[in-house]
Amino acid sequence: MNGHTLRAPARRCATLAAATALAAGPAALAGAGAAHATDGHGQGRASASVLRTDLDVSLLNRTVDVPLTVSLDEIQAPASARRTALTARVDGVDGGKPFSVLRADVARTDATVTDDRAEGSVDLAHARLHVPGLPLLSLIEVDQVTAKATCATGRAPAAASNVLGAVTVLGRKVALTAGGTTDVKVPGVGEVRLDLSQRGTTSRTAAATALELRVSVDPLKLNVADVEGTVTLAKATCETPAGAAREPAPAAASTPSAADVKPQGAPAGSDLAETGGSSLTPYLAGGSVVLLAAGGGAVALTRRRRS
Repeated sequence: MNGHTLRAPARRCATLAAATALAAGPAALAGAGAAHATDGHGQGRASASVLRTDLDVSLLNRTVDVPLTVSLDEIQAPASARRTALTARVDGVDGGKPFSVLRADVARTDATVTDDRAEGSVDLAHARLHVPGLPLLSLIEVDQVTAKATCATGRAPAAASNVLGAVTVLGRKVALTAGGTTDVKVPGVGEVRLDLSQRGTTSRTAAATALELRVSVDPLKLNVADVEGTVTLAKATCETPAGAAREPAPAAASTPSAADVKPQGAPAGSDLAETGGSSLTPYLAGGSVVLLAAGGGAVALTRRRRS
């Protein structure tokens, strides 16, 4: 009676230990696999703007400068904008009435960021830009300008910008030099310096500007003495995302040499993958040892009972 009572718990414990060992193997393996499946991807960046002004407006009846800092469709990813008119109000100019800074048939900006790509783009068509004191004469008129910056994981960042069609500055048509500077001087009105198609890249960033204008005009109208500063048309920037962490690519297979050939039946060791083993083999082997030990203990108890 006592012998049966001892053998049953012993067998149950052995069976439980074996089952635990076999179950723990795949569970531990799954935990190890999850530890390697980390994301590790970083945040990319992209931006786009149709227009940005940084101007100082000097007034005739007051020795002060009134800043004119406005922007049109200036966005950060992820976003898009489509707005074709921008008005601004400057105190002391034309009785404080708002005036139109920019009007365009098309003014579109887009900025997108994914796990492996960031991109900003601008498209501006049939645009007319005004500054205070020149209500009827456009500072600049353009048929079309575009800018695009693309940053993709694993590729060099790229920047592109274009000025297409005719360009008119202070009422004069001008021929722009690709990638260069053009000066336009109009007696009694002022001077504008244009930098065309500025592009720059680094190992992770890109920036493109279609037109940048350095403005110095003295309209002597609407109580405006002069207007000085910079105007930027169509600018796009980006920064490459860090990208998701990827497992290293497997090494290319090579023809084994004579020194690499092992006799059949050699210990598996670290060559389990070559002999048909897998990462579960150690757990299966451990479970087999526990089962073998449990069986041996049961046989010993039986013999002792019979004796």
